[in-house]
Amino acid sequence: MQHDATQETALDWDATGTPVSRRYGDCYFMPGHGLTESRHVFLAGNGLPERFRPGFHIAELGTGTGLNLIAAWAAWQHAGIPGDLRYTGFEAHPLRAPDIARALAAFPELAPLAAPFVAAWARAPGRMALPGLDARVIAGDARATLPDWDGRADAWFLDGFAPARNPALWEPALMIAVARHTAPGGSCASFTAAGHVRRALAAAGFAVDRRPGFGRKRHMTVGLLR
Repeated sequence: MQHDATQETALDWDATGTPVSRRYGDCYFMPGHGLTESRHVFLAGNGLPERFRPGFHIAELGTGTGLNLIAAWAAWQHAGIPGDLRYTGFEAHPLRAPDIARALAAFPELAPLAAPFVAAWARAPGRMALPGLDARVIAGDARATLPDWDGRADAWFLDGFAPARNPALWEPALMIAVARHTAPGGSCASFTAAGHVRRALAAAGFAVDRRPGFGRKRHMTVGLLR
């Protein structure tokens, strides 16, 4: 995966130390509560860790800082599932390893996993093989890269920036691609409850439900492939 040099100047950091995208004018995670939000929205929203089984595959729109990935990896290790958790991320603007390290420093309980993750990202962000984790991050516009992907995920983390700020990552055609690359009985979860996103997921083949969100967000979205 080639490094996006424009990303070097595309970040600001707010008073809490949370990274903010200049390109989209949005935070990468909820200031002060990113890990708790990740566990509520993306893990619990997909029925994890209860659904974990050998060979389980997570895919994500918007790898970002890797927080959701590392939270899932930590849950996988705690669950004691044999073999590796498989992960595929689709990221248009990969971050630099030092920025990822700075962002993840806000979550000291993840430090034992964050440190080797950042080191592996610095070496080769496109493919990371770590104890209990087989991760791949595909750089580029997901509208172009996802349709050509040869995999299917058991669970999707739909974590692009807010639909109003980054509408391309929530287009109906992309939600169709998500559904086509979901294993039977697979799921998806997102922090957003925007009506057009829920309708697009339903039209793509997911049974969609609106659930209590995290923090200031009253609702979130979960889906189960019909």
